[in-house]
Amino acid sequence: MPDNILSFNRAQIIAVANQKGGVGKTTTVVNLATALAVSHKKVLVIDLDSQGNASTGLGCDLNKRIQTIGDALKNNAAIEDTLYATEIENLTLIPATTQLIQTEIDLERQYDRLKEVLFTLRSKYDYILIDCSPSLGTLTLNALTAADRVMIPLQTEFFALEGLNHLIQTISSVKRDLNPHLEIEGVVLTMYDKRNNLSEIVSKDVRQCFGDTVYDTIIPRNVRLSEAPSHGKPILLYDIHSAGADAYLQLAAEFLARQESQEEAKVA
Repeated sequence: MPDNILSFNRAQIIAVANQKGGVGKTTTVVNLATALAVSHKKVLVIDLDSQGNASTGLGCDLNKRIQTIGDALKNNAAIEDTLYATEIENLTLIPATTQLIQTEIDLERQYDRLKEVLFTLRSKYDYILIDCSPSLGTLTLNALTAADRVMIPLQTEFFALEGLNHLIQTISSVKRDLNPHLEIEGVVLTMYDKRNNLSEIVSKDVRQCFGDTVYDTIIPRNVRLSEAPSHGKPILLYDIHSAGADAYLQLAAEFLARQESQEEAKVA
């Protein structure tokens, strides 16, 4: 079906990706999605990582993952049957399990499968956030093929720029070969430690290289933010008064302001 059929009330699909693990990718998906949901946006999170950490962070224990994204991609399960209602109003999850390891093998070079299964959901949400695997395999390429935009969490640590440049090359290749409409939503600086000079140096270097692509909001290193996933809760439910909660509320506000600017630019 042509993409313009769902031009009204069609979800923006945002792939949250970085080929390096431990950069705050899943933390950003879970907590940005929650902050958008409490801002009265209808949000769907898709856990596309076989570790299933986004599922855990949103309170979906393994025994609750009856139907998963893997079932929809390879076992022909109806995508509607994979939806899991979280305890946050307006926030729905499609969970994942280690089943995705085999799913990735089975998909081989099928890069548009996720786009196909998501088609009927696009009219039901404002935003669909995809938590990608920390690798550039078939599943991540499926996410980039399905997405409108890519958000890149980037830790303020050594070698950060090196990995970012590699990812941007991959995004350019996907745009050329698989998804000509794919754009970079922005770079989110994470794990910022104001006591560490390196964090400030990396932050300045990234802003110098990528300018306005980098979000003003910076996600700090925060103990409460690190603790929240082990309790199956996003930071807004675990400790709304923490620095981490404040940062993700700010990020959501900045994200929505960018979305509004993009819509105004289209009209103009």
